[in-house]
Amino acid sequence: MPADGLPTEVDVVVVGAGGAGMSAALAAAKRGLDTVLLEKSGHFGGSTARSGGGVWMPGNYALQDAGQADPISESKRYLDSIVGDVVPKQRRDTYLDRGPEVLDFIKANTPLRFTWVPDYADYHPEAPGGRVKGRSCEPIPMDASFLGDELDRLHPQYTKAPANMIVTQAMFRKISLGLRTLGGPITMAKVLINRIIAGLRGRRMYAMGNAIAIGLRKGLIDAEVPLHYDTELVDLVVEDGRVVGVRVRQGGDSGTEHVVRARRGVILGSGGFERNLELREQYQPKPTSVDWTTGSQFNTGAGLVAGMAAGAQTDLLDDSWWGPTIPLPSGPWFCLAERNLPGSIIVNQAGERYMNEALPYVEAVHEMYAGEATGVGHVPSWMIIDQRYRNRYLFAGLFPRQPFPGRWYKMGTVKKAATVAELAAEIEVPAEALTATLERFNGFARSGDDADFRRGESAYDKYYSDPTVKPNPSLQVIDEAPFYAVKIVPGDLGTKGGLVTDERARVLRPDGSAIAGLYAAGNVSSAVMGRTYAGPGATIGPALAFGYLAAEDIASTPAGVPAGDSPVHREQETA
Repeated sequence: MPADGLPTEVDVVVVGAGGAGMSAALAAAKRGLDTVLLEKSGHFGGSTARSGGGVWMPGNYALQDAGQADPISESKRYLDSIVGDVVPKQRRDTYLDRGPEVLDFIKANTPLRFTWVPDYADYHPEAPGGRVKGRSCEPIPMDASFLGDELDRLHPQYTKAPANMIVTQAMFRKISLGLRTLGGPITMAKVLINRIIAGLRGRRMYAMGNAIAIGLRKGLIDAEVPLHYDTELVDLVVEDGRVVGVRVRQGGDSGTEHVVRARRGVILGSGGFERNLELREQYQPKPTSVDWTTGSQFNTGAGLVAGMAAGAQTDLLDDSWWGPTIPLPSGPWFCLAERNLPGSIIVNQAGERYMNEALPYVEAVHEMYAGEATGVGHVPSWMIIDQRYRNRYLFAGLFPRQPFPGRWYKMGTVKKAATVAELAAEIEVPAEALTATLERFNGFARSGDDADFRRGESAYDKYYSDPTVKPNPSLQVIDEAPFYAVKIVPGDLGTKGGLVTDERARVLRPDGSAIAGLYAAGNVSSAVMGRTYAGPGATIGPALAFGYLAAEDIASTPAGVPAGDSPVHREQETA
């Protein structure tokens, strides 16, 4: 063993300590395989730790416990309708068939527990097989004191929250409405009381994506899986067409390189390439920026590049887990509830609406880029709101009535004016067009019928709406001065294109054959969701599942036979 503690050879090498990598490493270890987990950064959790923590995995125990587990056949019908042939049906169906088993495995081997997120609709609930009440679950908040000093290694959140300030997805929906409903202040009071109690009891409470990362980390510690931090993937070691290990570097660009060989297989869980400007410029739609993503700053595409060098096919490199985003001085703010709440619209550089602002976030940015392709100019766009809206709702972490910080104005993210015409001048759009757009929208708000983009008709639109607003909880007139414009750019949670894999998470070549010994899960692989997004957690769910399935496939291959190429596997493929 080298002086730095890295092993020279193990059964399975897993690259990346995010949700996919930790799931894979835990599953491999529990199947008796000698496993090592290598992480580029000094943190565990990756983009999973930074996320809202939703998991879209139909039929799992949390949904069953809540009486919300509908037949898997309905979920298959749903993915058939929204994903289609962009992703092979066998891969989609395998995810749905095996998903509940994966969460059972995590429940049995970690302290992580999930619960249903009430009424958080699928993102396309009106599509065939879609579900209005949703299929998403989230972690139950946990006291992470059991990790001790290792908790300091948790990947930093993309927005800072006070210690023990636990807000789940279910809570956030109520809090976003401020004082508009009784649930808002009651929930905020509960959050504050729970924080005080946790502090008095010496607890270190975490929720959402943090809880997923912490639970998996505890499972790995209990399974005695070594995790080596600050160990960057340089390349894959390939011999006779088979991946037999990894070349890694410790100590930065001028550090020492080592080879860790894998007797049974290598699983890439190294994340996407959202922080690599060169790759974004090469593959993603324009304009693009590494400053607009909320993905981990360490996701620069090393696994993708290494897989491509080994001969892997790629797909969906031009797509991402998009979301309209507000560029703030402190970093990008993923705009979720803000654009769905009534009393807001989004306009392009012609001062016109061009979409249902409450669309699921991936689809909303697809609309933004569609405008760029026609030359209209949708990047940046502007969210138009008035003082009534600011008095009512939370906005990018600000409480109702709380003024926008001066640095937001200084950066140019927020503009303010006494009249619509003056606001138009501030954002350099035609005043007549913006005035006409608002007058037309206000008419829709009064009637409750958005004749242009049908906002408020989908059950998803209503999730982050205001039930006190009538006749349409997604529409409210914008007419109370002063008026504000907030800059909106096409941000993302991470890229969704990557190495093409099959239903066993094997990495495939362009001819469809598997690269022996190489597997991938999470955002380093092309998304099983294709170009769309099934519902809350349709990123993390597949990451956990295909990490688990990769380990299963390696374990089912007899020792000495290239992983994924056993006689049993060949018989299965022939059948």
